[in-house]
Amino acid sequence: MNKKPHILFLFSDTGGGHRSAAKAIIEALNIYHPGQVTTEMLDFFVAYAPPPFDRAHSAYTHIAQVPNLWELGYKLSNGKYRSKLVYDVLWPYVRTAAKDLVNEHPCDLILSVHPIINTPVLRALELGNKPYVIVVTDMVSTHLFWYNNDATLTLVPTEEALQRGIENGMDEDRIEVIGQPISDKFRHPTGPKAQLREAFGWQDDFPVVLMMGGGEGMGPLEDVVRAVDRAQLDLKMVIITGRNVALQRNLEEKPLTTTHEILGFVDSMADLMNAADLIVTKAGPGTISEAFTAGLPIILFTRMPGQEEGNVDYVVDKGAGVWAPTPEKVVDTLRLWIENPEIQAQVAATSKRLARPDAAKNIAHKIISMVKPV
Repeated sequence: MNKKPHILFLFSDTGGGHRSAAKAIIEALNIYHPGQVTTEMLDFFVAYAPPPFDRAHSAYTHIAQVPNLWELGYKLSNGKYRSKLVYDVLWPYVRTAAKDLVNEHPCDLILSVHPIINTPVLRALELGNKPYVIVVTDMVSTHLFWYNNDATLTLVPTEEALQRGIENGMDEDRIEVIGQPISDKFRHPTGPKAQLREAFGWQDDFPVVLMMGGGEGMGPLEDVVRAVDRAQLDLKMVIITGRNVALQRNLEEKPLTTTHEILGFVDSMADLMNAADLIVTKAGPGTISEAFTAGLPIILFTRMPGQEEGNVDYVVDKGAGVWAPTPEKVVDTLRLWIENPEIQAQVAATSKRLARPDAAKNIAHKIISMVKPV
């Protein structure tokens, strides 16, 4: 009996929704090509990175709270020659780890959803030995670490990301736009909007605003929530604090007068988005892509400098939402949209048009075509 092709997914929990993207592609493989391949997810920083890089996850959480420091590191390394220099300097130190990763995880295809690992692993691989696919999870302001012509194929979420790759030396036949991989649940919620709202116990005629700061509950979310509460708008706040236990505790201990729910980390995001009317969020690419698919008008109140700056421009320039970097601007936008539902409806329609809901499914199709026997 022939052995099923094995796919190795390289990711790390260092922001950017890398884990979510990998899981979305694996989900699509299981739904649309059931039983045809086996899969494995590997957090390469945890499993193979030498010190101090093995602590990248905890370091990211801390550095992300100091935006100026993050921006400095991002921009210093994000140049055609500077990015190559970084890898040339680090290669002697990470060579053994990269080769161990390749040798200890035999597979038929490697798929990376993280920018940092690609050049080291591609250097460790014998070129042409097996397909190597990069799925870029930054929407617009893509770091040059993502792009490497030794990869078999690079899949990007937007035309802007494609052009950036080509401008920096990518072969046009090795890169294409496919969208941001998100869970199939966003394409197929568990019911229509009215049914979902009834299940959540939401009044059908009462605007519901999702408020979140990514999986880590990042940014000044509490300040925004308090400002909206003080404004006494006719809405319901559904506040998702993610893994930020301290934020959840603070919001619960100091009562809000506006109708609200406070949720921690949730597995029902697809249904929540498809049942809601508006979203106030950090400018993460995964969340934006999910909001597009749900057709939500978007208020962006914070972003990671460097990698998420282009996301803000994309949403605003396309007309799918606004940039509101202060609590007061968030309140002003919510008031405008709630008092003028025709404006809200227009922004919602634009958001829906920008969606690429089939990205994960299409990536799964490509993977199967690259590993199945001829």
